[in-house]
Amino acid sequence: MTAITSTTLSDGRELIYFDDAGTPKPRAAEFTTDHRGLPPRGEPGEVRYDALTDEWVAVAAHRQTRTHLPPADQCPICPTTPSNPSEIPASDYDVVVFENRFPSLGPALGPIPGEASWGTKGPAYGRCEVVAFTPAHTGSFSELGEERSRTVIEAWAQRTQALSELPGIKQVFPFENRGADIGVTLHHPHGQIYAYPYITPRAGVLGAAARRFYDAQGGGDTLTGSLLRSEREDGSRMVLEGENFSAYVPFAARWPLEIHLVPHRQVPDLAALSGEEKDELACVYLDLLRRVDGLYPTPTPYISAWHQAPLDPVLRPAGYLHLQLTSPRRAADKLKYLAGSEAAMGAFINDTTPESVAERLRAVTLPLSTTPAAAAAAPEGAHA
Repeated sequence: MTAITSTTLSDGRELIYFDDAGTPKPRAAEFTTDHRGLPPRGEPGEVRYDALTDEWVAVAAHRQTRTHLPPADQCPICPTTPSNPSEIPASDYDVVVFENRFPSLGPALGPIPGEASWGTKGPAYGRCEVVAFTPAHTGSFSELGEERSRTVIEAWAQRTQALSELPGIKQVFPFENRGADIGVTLHHPHGQIYAYPYITPRAGVLGAAARRFYDAQGGGDTLTGSLLRSEREDGSRMVLEGENFSAYVPFAARWPLEIHLVPHRQVPDLAALSGEEKDELACVYLDLLRRVDGLYPTPTPYISAWHQAPLDPVLRPAGYLHLQLTSPRRAADKLKYLAGSEAAMGAFINDTTPESVAERLRAVTLPLSTTPAAAAAAPEGAHA
């Protein structure tokens, strides 16, 4: 079992150590004391209601001073050393989750205004957390071992459950921005978790479509489950199939590189996965990331977005956990930029065909160390 140890940083932020299964210690208290004497945390920013789109916008001007691409010896999520008292007080760790020092949402919690119109604003309630995948400053998630991958998944699941229980939270979103082309501000392998006080626009669109389908089926089927069956039956866009998870390039992919990883069983979020499902996910997710990195000579920038069912009682019954991994990279030396049609109209134009992308991902040769996941990566009946 993963050992979980919670402590508090000198400004009151929570920090949680997640130790790999079988690690003979949890982190001792004397190794987790933050001696930096940080000033008290500030008040949250604000959210403003956009009456034109019926959406909330977070205003977080205080983030202008956040850390931006520091040198390796000043990395804030490397283990603490005498010359670099970092955000993580321990001299070593496996996986760590802590409250962001420069959050877009929070640290205060509560409900946003219920009746909104032009001019409505309120505190940017919520919580933003950082997930450090490894103490190593260089590398990426795809280079982790299966045991460490499993620990990260356990951290995502535990934090999803804990954040979902906080007052005012409507949606929990674990994600990873990878690569300078995506806009990362820290090179150290890490992800984030946002706990929103509102349902985000994208989640609202997905949730409404899922609920319409669910209602049309009398509650007997889900939209994501139906799409998964269709993709597996067609086969041409499948990337891998396991006992509990499958990945495919969606029929109407928007991005030059887009893959959806979906559990075979409907669950609302990562916290609802069984131990067996988490075990397989640790393996299959690495398989997928290594295929993405194997497409080009240099690492592929991507956004790895875990879509979890909102906590809204209307949308949640039809919700279905799935990963949407996207990259703007359309060739080894070319990126897709969101210009007029995409940025202004939300009307995507894809420069690749989903079938050809899936074929290339299936053809990537993986190292022998990934054979447990790779065994699931050649779905029967897949065809170009």
